[in-house]
Amino acid sequence: MTPRSALITVMTAAAKKAGRALVRDFGEVEHLQVAKKSPSDFVSQADHKAERVVREELSRVRPNYGFLMEESGASVGADTSNRWIVDPLDGTTNFLHGIPHFAVSVALERDGELIAGVIYNPISDELYWAEKGQGAYLNGRRLRVAARRDMDIALFATGIPFSGRRDHELFLRQLARVMAVSAGVRRFGSAALDLAYIAAGRYDGFWETGLQPWDMAAGIVLVREAGGFVTDLAGGPTMMASGDILAANDSLHDSLGELLRACR
Repeated sequence: MTPRSALITVMTAAAKKAGRALVRDFGEVEHLQVAKKSPSDFVSQADHKAERVVREELSRVRPNYGFLMEESGASVGADTSNRWIVDPLDGTTNFLHGIPHFAVSVALERDGELIAGVIYNPISDELYWAEKGQGAYLNGRRLRVAARRDMDIALFATGIPFSGRRDHELFLRQLARVMAVSAGVRRFGSAALDLAYIAAGRYDGFWETGLQPWDMAAGIVLVREAGGFVTDLAGGPTMMASGDILAANDSLHDSLGELLRACR
C-alpha cells in the first residue's frame, strides 16, 4: 500500500464520508423510481447533504482554506493561496435514475495550480487519488494511462450535450468523426469518473464541452500524474475557464484534438 500524505488523507476522509451518505440515499432513490412522485427533490437534498459533509470535514482540518463548490459557489478563506474545488455528486442524472455510476470529487488548488485530487465512487468503493509529483493511484495501486498508440484500437469517452445546451450539431459531427476511426465511444455520465478512467488506462481519450471547474479539477490532476495530457479543445491550458477539455495519452492526444478541431 502506497503511503498517503496528510493532505490526501484529509481529502479521502471527506470524500468517503460523503460517499457513505450518498450510498444510503441512493438506496432510497431506487425505491422512488416506481413512485408517482418525482425523486428529483430528494436527490437535490442528497446532493446538498453530501456537500455539507465534505465542507465540514475539510474545514475541520484546514479551517482557513477557501471553497469552490457546485451547490454553494465560491467562498474566500483567510488563506487565499488555497482553495478546495468540490463536486459532491458528479453524475447527478445517473443518481436520479438509479444508475450506480457517480462520484464525489475533491481537488485542491494552490496559487491557481491544481495540486491534488480525489475521486471516489462509493458504489464500487474505488478511490482514485493523485498529488503533484507523487503519481496517481487507485486503492493503493499505481496508475498509468494506456499505452495504445493507434486510433483504430482506442476506446474514447465523451459527454453528450443535454436539453438546453447549444452545440448539439457540433457534437454530432465530432462523434461521427471519432466513431469512424476508433474502437468505440462511451458516454457514462460522470466527467470525473471519465477522467479517472483515463488515468487508469480504461479509456484512451476523453473530450467534453461546457463543463464546470468542479467537474474536472480532481480528474485533471489524476490524468497528469498518470502520465497523460490534458488541454482544452484548442490544445491550450484554459480548461478550467473555458469548460472544454481533452484528455488522452501522449500518443493519441494530438490526433484526437485534430479530429475534433476539424469539426468546427
